[in-house]
Amino acid sequence: MATISTDQISFLVALIGADYVLYDTESLEKYSRDETEKLKFYPDVIVKPKTTNEVAAIMQFCNQHLIPVTPRGAGTGLSGGALATLGGVILSTERMNSIIEIDTRNMFVITEPGVITEDLMNAVKEKNLFYPPDPSSKGSCFIGGNIAENSGGPKAVKYGVVKDYVLNVELVLPTGEVIWTGANVIKNATGYNLTQLIVGSEGTLGIVTKIVLKLLPLPKVDLLMLVPFKNLNNASDAVSAIFNAGFTPSALELIEIEALKITSKLIGNHSVPVSDDIAAHLIIETDGNDKEVLMKEMETIAELMQQYNCEEIFFAEDANQKQELWKLRRRAAEAVKLEGYTIEEDTVVPRAELTKLIVGVKELGKQHGFKVVCYGHAGDGNLHIRINHPSIKNSYGSEEMINILKKLFELVKSLGGTISAEHGIGLIQKPYMDIFFNKTNLQIMRSIKKVFDPNNILNANKIFDIN
Repeated sequence: MATISTDQISFLVALIGADYVLYDTESLEKYSRDETEKLKFYPDVIVKPKTTNEVAAIMQFCNQHLIPVTPRGAGTGLSGGALATLGGVILSTERMNSIIEIDTRNMFVITEPGVITEDLMNAVKEKNLFYPPDPSSKGSCFIGGNIAENSGGPKAVKYGVVKDYVLNVELVLPTGEVIWTGANVIKNATGYNLTQLIVGSEGTLGIVTKIVLKLLPLPKVDLLMLVPFKNLNNASDAVSAIFNAGFTPSALELIEIEALKITSKLIGNHSVPVSDDIAAHLIIETDGNDKEVLMKEMETIAELMQQYNCEEIFFAEDANQKQELWKLRRRAAEAVKLEGYTIEEDTVVPRAELTKLIVGVKELGKQHGFKVVCYGHAGDGNLHIRINHPSIKNSYGSEEMINILKKLFELVKSLGGTISAEHGIGLIQKPYMDIFFNKTNLQIMRSIKKVFDPNNILNANKIFDIN
């Protein structure tokens, strides 16, 4: 790969304007990191295009000169996908931040990638429509980054993840060519499904510049309760029991007591009693259009929870109490990271195996001398595992931690799970791909990458290495 020259920077300035081509020390420092561990990789320059044509021109130029390009949204990722590991150009989509159209008749929205996810959710809500995927960072992450990582969030247990809502995307290829991948329709059996290939491809195949998202009618009512357990295994076993009883909550989250304590301290929220005899809480939400039906459903779930030795159940009485409970869950990742739990794994197993996963990771912690807390989307088996090692703060580049995590992922595989549910592979999960895929699987993926990006300039060094 070539390093970027002064003349090449001048070309970029002429293309999109000096205000949107940054290479000062402060900007390079800001864009050297995302939310992954404590890693830093400095780009040579940051560009902030506004239009698809500008993105296409930048990609064509960089491809011609073999300049590495790292696409970046809000920088909230947790797998190193937005880190410029090879230097070169960071292409930020932050100026591509318009909601182009909300089609209420056909129930879809057309948006640019730099729109904050929660802003999009609120915009369609004003039209009495619903976009369900809601990652914990929804107040800061971009919808384009959600597409890149196939994000989920708490409501995935009932409504699915991002891939279930993407109908079509406008895509700039690494060569600078522009294509639409699908059509703005619910059903489409026309050729290979390029749209779904792009969702979750982590910015390695192209840069998404417009997105068409399916919407749903907005549920009129939601109810929320918090269920404490003295035993972590009882809490995880109770998760499967809810579904086996015929219920599908709109959210079913588990948060271990240590994570709850840390988060409560950070945000000054003491709405949930925190005591040493409680091991974990389940946050259970139901939604729909008939409050009486939902109330009966929640009462039945509450009765079921008693069979798993739960403590006194707390029902959120109003919107403010619901907001306070969700704040505790959504701020957990930020809080525990500040407390020293810098290494996060995004494991997923069949939900009936959740207990075995929790027991296994706790045992690993005892064996290797690190603290661990667990929280996450228990309803779909997606457990976020946070590690606080006394001396190792990055898994990346640490042979000792890589060997520990290999043991964790071998356990995950033995339980029928996989390495990542919603954070992606990016940079730091690459060493574990061969645990889950054989050589043929990986070669097919590399071949797809080669077709889209023959010169390997776009987010190279992510997901897997190109031989």
